[in-house]
Amino acid sequence: MTRIRYIVLAFAILISLHFILSFSHEGYGHATSLEAQVGKQFGVATTEVKVWHEPPYKTPVPNKYYLQPNSTVTRKANAVIIILARNSDLQGIVGSMAEFEAKFNGKFGYPYVFLNEVPFSEEFKRAVTGLTGNKVEFGLIPHDDWYQPEWIDEQKAAESRKKMEEHNVVYGGSVPYRNMCRFNSGFFYRHELLQKYRYNWRVEPDVRFFCSLDYNPFLFMQDEDKKYGFTMTRPEYAETIRTLWDTVKEFIRENPRLVSSDNAMDFLSNDNGSSYNTCHFWSNFEITDLDLWRGKAYTKFFEHLDSKGGFYYERWGDAPVHSIGAALFARKDQIHFFEDIGYRHDPFQHCPQQPARDQGRCECDRSNNYDRKVWPCLARYDRLFT
Repeated sequence: MTRIRYIVLAFAILISLHFILSFSHEGYGHATSLEAQVGKQFGVATTEVKVWHEPPYKTPVPNKYYLQPNSTVTRKANAVIIILARNSDLQGIVGSMAEFEAKFNGKFGYPYVFLNEVPFSEEFKRAVTGLTGNKVEFGLIPHDDWYQPEWIDEQKAAESRKKMEEHNVVYGGSVPYRNMCRFNSGFFYRHELLQKYRYNWRVEPDVRFFCSLDYNPFLFMQDEDKKYGFTMTRPEYAETIRTLWDTVKEFIRENPRLVSSDNAMDFLSNDNGSSYNTCHFWSNFEITDLDLWRGKAYTKFFEHLDSKGGFYYERWGDAPVHSIGAALFARKDQIHFFEDIGYRHDPFQHCPQQPARDQGRCECDRSNNYDRKVWPCLARYDRLFT
């Protein structure tokens, strides 16, 4: 019995030393971290990285990014508001844009770019330009960036759509929805009207912005070296991405050095990358550094995905594609949760918790906040840093 006691005691001491070293010695912490284990599995080059004890968003946004009372904007990032819409979306756009202007952009004055696969009507242009005093541009999406490529086997794609419809998969039978997902995944940032900009905020029809945003998230992203900003995260419908993760793993094996050594794989996977847990950032809201998508790693990644035809043979969405790209090619601390931005895209919403709710004068019920109560994905993001 005495011998067993000594063994248990020795084991307890070893475990205690492990945790102490993990927190106090960054090199040891990294060597035993999930990122290091993922690096071993896929051959990803690893370097010593910062050890975190809480998610970065827990640190309040510095006062220097806030617009002070009775002051004017003196510094802006090179940024744009991007809205993909059709003429028939006009009323939904009016609602989204009016609230967006009232809560944020009326104070900070960023330009808009509207994109459509057909020309915007004069009625649409008059209505949206009348909602803002800021610059508005309207762009036509190039044909090949939007429509289903000729090399796609239409019979195979049609059979897949039929099966998804039979299983009541959301947008399972829609070709236009697939066109939109592919465009948002790999083409929107290539549009000629966006080439002069570095950062973007994606806004959609029929969304709500609940809080008054008195600081500049673009400057925050720029100065704090953030690459991707989100406000909601949730699982994807598994039926729509059956082969996506195998395709991702194939890319990682072929291009291990393109993957960040301090990546966010633990957000995407519960088993060091063997499988995908389907967690993603809900991309109908995203604030991004466009250079993330323009870079060599993501460009090669998208081309690899696109070559497999999964946007049409299945229904790969831009949300998981962007999320996987950001998680692999940015450092995990470059992915920022804008907890203080209240937002709704039916049927889900994010309402900031205290003290951010009061500070932003948010018009939402903080108990109606699905991201912490229903899905585990936000908790997985938090655990990247603890």
